[in-house]
Amino acid sequence: MASSPIDAGDDVFDQFLSDRGHTTERVGWERNYNKKQCPECGGLHETSARSCTVCGWDPRERHS
Repeated sequence: MASSPIDAGDDVFDQFLSDRGHTTERVGWERNYNKKQCPECGGLHETSARSCTVCGWDPRERHS
């Protein structure tokens, strides 16, 4: 499950899920041939991309 990069309550939500036996993990780029693919919107980017220029998703931000 991916969430908005602006969610301030991610840590609380992750802890809630962890306490109930669910695992949480960081979401990263997906790969599509020789491109990076955004897990939020599916936008394709060069391998040098650091954030999604379509929806603004950034893998350095906390996502769960």
